[in-house]
Formats: sequence, structure tokens, C-alpha cells
Amino acid sequence: MPWIEVEDYKLPGGWVRPEQGDARARTWCELLERGQILFFKEPPFQLSREDRDFLVAQEWAELRLHKNITYRPGDDILRGVTGDAATVERVHSVLRNYSGNVIDFLGKFLLPYAGKWTLDLSSFRPFEEERRGLPLHKRNDLLRVDAFPSRPTRGGRILRVFTNLNPSKSRVWNTTEGFEMLAQRYAEDAGLMRIAEESFLSRTVQDWGEKIGFRGMGRTPYDMFMLGFHDYLKENTAFQKNCPKARLEFPPLSTWLVFTDGVAHAAMSGQYALEQTVLIPPTALVAPESAPYRILEKIAGRPLVS
Repeated sequence: MPWIEVEDYKLPGGWVRPEQGDARARTWCELLERGQILFFKEPPFQLSREDRDFLVAQEWAELRLHKNITYRPGDDILRGVTGDAATVERVHSVLRNYSGNVIDFLGKFLLPYAGKWTLDLSSFRPFEEERRGLPLHKRNDLLRVDAFPSRPTRGGRILRVFTNLNPSKSRVWNTTEGFEMLAQRYAEDAGLMRIAEESFLSRTVQDWGEKIGFRGMGRTPYDMFMLGFHDYLKENTAFQKNCPKARLEFPPLSTWLVFTDGVAHAAMSGQYALEQTVLIPPTALVAPESAPYRILEKIAGRPLVS
């Protein structure tokens, strides 16, 4: 099944049957954690037509962009775009509104996580993904699982909400087998056992470095493996060519939710997408046995998260 369409939560009221909301929220959390993609035909939160039209109408090349425009909700900081001050401020306002509305929605729809997550970045992706010509490790059209070099999760999950703003064109993804299958097939070759064997020293060094303020410290062996696994999958030409693939076409104005640390994905084409990321700690998970760190610990035979 490429995705599961959510039909019991809709605007304007939220849960179709409010008396079942708590139970349904837990069910949707569990399905996400087990590797499903949850799909909405339309955004299940407020997203005005004016904001959508504004983002699509801009001449983005003239505003000197980085790879994506990013918004940090905790600090209300916009990065990745410079140019006309009024336009940049409007972009800031649109991303601020999108981020806030998505977080409000998640607090109701995924109630078991509410108030336990860490807010991460929101982003706008204005460029066509097909044939972007990015360096290998930054390419979006190669299957990979997500890990953040500067933001270790310590076993937490990376939950991402995407919205396709394109008024006429689908955003096309490829996915492949689930994380457990990928880990069983490739984790040892990607260095899992070496990292596991060095885990005591790694934890000691990282914890010491974090205490004295070195950037990037505080990574667990799990975080170190996942960073390498992201690159390993992108570099593995045989995997990219021969692995089974499912093609997903997310139509205009649809929204989808996915744990991208556990679902290998590649953006093959599409332009104009908004995205919000939140990090879910291990203690908030409703199906912790499905978490990538637990799967990897089972293969390695020892703890990877302190």
C-alpha cells in the first residue's frame, strides 16, 4: 500500500467522531511508526489561497536562494533567501503561519506526541526537483533515510509533514522496502558492527565533548550510524538501480506525514512544497519496537542509544 488516506480528520472541525479522537490519534501514531505514509487530499490545517499563490508566483532565482528556504520556529528566524525586503518579510510570514498551523494540527491529530516533541525546521522548496544537478550527498532524487548532521536525535524519530503547493503538478516520490529489511540487508556493510563495537568509547568522547561545548557532539552510536547510512545508500549504485521501488504521486494541494528516518524516500520531480519537521523522543513512541534504533540494536546485539 503506497499510503493510507486519512478520512476521519478534516477541516473545519477536526475529528469526524470526536469521542473516538484519542483512540484514533494513537492508531495513526502507531501506523506512522510502523512505516506507513499518511495522506490527506487537502491540508488538514489552515493554509490560505493567498499564501499559496504568493509563494508560487515569485521569481525565486531573483531572490538569491540557497537549496531551500528554512524557517526556525523556536527562534522565528528565516534563512536561505535574500532580496527585496517586503517580499522576504512576506515569505517569513507565510512560513511562520504554516509552521504554527501544522504544529496546532499535530497536537490534535497525533495527541500522544503533543508537548513531547522538539520543534525542528520548516522549509519551502521552490525549485523543480527533476534534474537539479546537486552534489551526490545533497541529491533529493536518490533513496535514503534521513539523519541530521547538526541535530542528533539520540534514538528519536524524524516526523515530517509535506504539502504540495503546485497548482497543477504532482510531487513524485519513490520509496522502497521498509527499514527493517534495509537494515538486515545493508547495515553491516554500512559499518554498524564497527560502530557498535566502538560504542563505549564513542559515547564517552561525545558526552565529554558536549559538556565543554563542541558543536556536533552529543551523538550516540545510533546517530553516527544513521549519518553514515544516509550517505551509504546514496553512494550504493547497485541499491539505487536494483532495489524494488514504489512510485508515489502526491497531487496538487495534498499533504502527507511520514517518519523519514524509517521510510527510505526520493523526490523524483515536483516544484513548490512546504514542509515542517518535528523530532519525537523515544519516550513518546507508541510502538517503540519499530524504531530504527531498536531494529539496529537487535542486529548489533548491543545498545546504540545511552
